[in-house]
Amino acid sequence: MLKARESVRTLKEYHPPLGNREGLRLDFNENTAGCSPKVLQRLRQIDGENLARYPVRDTGELAVAEHLGISKDEVLLTNGTDEAIHLVCETYLEPGDEAIIVVPTFAMFEIYAAQTAANVIAIPAAENFEFPTDAVIAAITSRTRFIAVANPNNPTGTFVPIADLVRIAEAAPHAAVLIDEAYFHFAGETTAPRWRDIPNLFVSRTFSKVYGMAGLRIGVLMGNVEHMKMLRRASSPYNLNSVALACLPEALADEHYVSNYVAQCLQGRRELESELAGWSVKYWPSRANFVLMYFGENCKPFIQRMRDRGILVRDRSSDYGCKDCVRITVGIREHNQRMLSALREVFSELGLRQQVAR
Repeated sequence: MLKARESVRTLKEYHPPLGNREGLRLDFNENTAGCSPKVLQRLRQIDGENLARYPVRDTGELAVAEHLGISKDEVLLTNGTDEAIHLVCETYLEPGDEAIIVVPTFAMFEIYAAQTAANVIAIPAAENFEFPTDAVIAAITSRTRFIAVANPNNPTGTFVPIADLVRIAEAAPHAAVLIDEAYFHFAGETTAPRWRDIPNLFVSRTFSKVYGMAGLRIGVLMGNVEHMKMLRRASSPYNLNSVALACLPEALADEHYVSNYVAQCLQGRRELESELAGWSVKYWPSRANFVLMYFGENCKPFIQRMRDRGILVRDRSSDYGCKDCVRITVGIREHNQRMLSALREVFSELGLRQQVAR
């Protein structure tokens, strides 16, 4: 009888709650306004002949490399950040190897590592979700082959100092150390291109967040030229579709759109954190386009009452250490104000008291 591999049969399943998402979607850290108008204009120009051709990834990689100021040989375009993680795991992990992650974090790190039959070592975050750099370094062994860090982290929004990431990569030269910078634009600090001095360091980014193209599935994996050759071997030459590749240069070119959106998100993040402080709601300061907060017994009622007002927020209770926590995405000014208005109504209904300014 045909059977799947043991590592697949025992794999955790990830089921994002993507059904019934009508309303203002502040639950998946998506761009709340959509993609650049220039991307939409390019989409309208795509015809049947374009779709009949196999996609050419090289031109897209050259455009991304020039935009980031690095060599084309240091870049591999991927089908979202998910494929970037998958490729690193498939390229460097053997059954029985060890992979280190700090929880809570992006679920796909553990899933893709475990899929290779590697042993996943999950290290709990420190108090207030601070990154336990010393604990990670202490966990490194001769069998460690993969270390993944989301920076800023999802779902906590916390940020790991670049110097700490460098320490970790230097402590494990025999392991692929992947820094997922999906929320880079909201933090403004990057590990790139440290792989030139630390060859086992990789950086991934996505066009799903600030660029508003989650539906087109474009990611970027960057790293040392020699290691990127190995990753390219493991990658399909047609992993990105022609529509995504046609839109990519337009997204890169519209820097005003990106900077304007980031500015509105940062302002919205400050306003949300200030509002939460005013109601004495516990939250964790964020470096991303979302804020994680704790509601205790009010968690489920809060989520439902926000949904009743047409606003979707994300219950993160299933994440390690996040019981009764909610994550809210920030976006453009209009959406942020609508969210804050609903937030105040719900807080009042739940019996929370707003502090009086003195």
